[in-house]
Formats: sequence, structure tokens, C-alpha cells
Amino acid sequence: MSASTATAARRARTRNSAAARRRVVVRRRRRSLLALALVGLLVVAVIAALPLARKAVSEFGLPLQYQGVIREQAAAKHLDPALIAAVIYAETKFDPSTSSAGAEGLMQILPQTAAFLAHRSGATTFTSADLATPRVNIAYGSYYLRYLLDEYHGSRLLALAAYNGGEANVSRWLATAHADGFHFGVRDIPFPETRAYVARVLQAQRDYRRAYAGQLGYTP
Repeated sequence: MSASTATAARRARTRNSAAARRRVVVRRRRRSLLALALVGLLVVAVIAALPLARKAVSEFGLPLQYQGVIREQAAAKHLDPALIAAVIYAETKFDPSTSSAGAEGLMQILPQTAAFLAHRSGATTFTSADLATPRVNIAYGSYYLRYLLDEYHGSRLLALAAYNGGEANVSRWLATAHADGFHFGVRDIPFPETRAYVARVLQAQRDYRRAYAGQLGYTP
């Protein structure tokens, strides 16, 4: 092979090697750009899905319905709307059914309790079938909460314990506590179910205030 031919061959190899390197660089750049584009699309998709995800999590873990009725009854009965929502959550999680004891509707009102409340409030057309109607059930449950809070001088602990465990039991527990000279607290509730119920409602009240401030009518 002549010198000129060898030189031409080296030049050709050099050009081919440079072209190959450029092709590699171009492919790498394309892959990098494609990866960045995919990451960008993923970020956009995640951001777009966040409100739906938060809504799904909230509705699954801490559901809320009938917020208009809850706000209306809270205003009428001078109650915290989150407290009404928390009682509904603890009783039925907004999925009502009749209990084994016969309590009905969203706030699990016993027909005899509703009849007492209807008589006390002056209602004349109440029937137990009305408790299946969410608006009526929330109205009676809210009235009962207001009645219990008034009976126990604004104590949520005692009112909720009576809502779950009955006024007669709460009165007996209080009498025992006073006779023994100690302050009655959540841990002093003898019924495990009622003790857990009170703690659950109080925690849910805080959670509803935080998670549904707008829906429940709290001003910033």
C-alpha cells in the first residue's frame, strides 16, 4: 500500500470514528431528553392527581356528607359543626343502618329517645320512620347533643358519654366520683366502649375542623 493510500485510509477511519462518536452522543442526548420529558409528564400527572387523591383519602378515611344540613343545625342549636360531623362519623361513618338495639339513621337515634325529644321540643307530627331521613335524623341528633351539653353544663366529655352510654349511667358515675372526691375524666368511664367512643369523637372533631374547614363553614 502506498503512503498516500495509507493516509487516505487513516483519514477515512478517523472520519468514521468521529461520525460514530457523534452518533453515540446524539443517541445519548435523545435518551436524556426523552427521560426528562417522561419525568416531566410524570410530575404533571402527579400534580394533577393530588387533589383527587387527597379527596379520595379524605372521603375514605374521614367522610363528610350533608354538610349543608350540619351547618344549618349547628347554627340553630349553637353547636360546633365539627362535633355533629364527628358524632355521625363515630356512629355510622355516614353510612346508616339500624343497630341491634334499634337505633336508626346517621346519628343512631333510638325511637324512644326521638319521641322524648319530639315531645320536649313541641313537635306533634314525629314518627319513628322519620329517623331514616338524613335531615330529620341530624336535626334530632343535634337537638339531643344540645340537650346533653346543657344538662352537663357544657361538658363535651359527659355529653358524649351520655349519648353513647346513657344519662342514667353518667349520673351514677358522676355521683360516685363526687362521693369519692375526684374529678371525673375520660379514663374514669367504666364502660370500655363508651370510653373509646368519647375519645374517638373528640379526636374526630379536631380532624373535621382541620380537614373540612371550608365545607363546615369555618372562616379563615
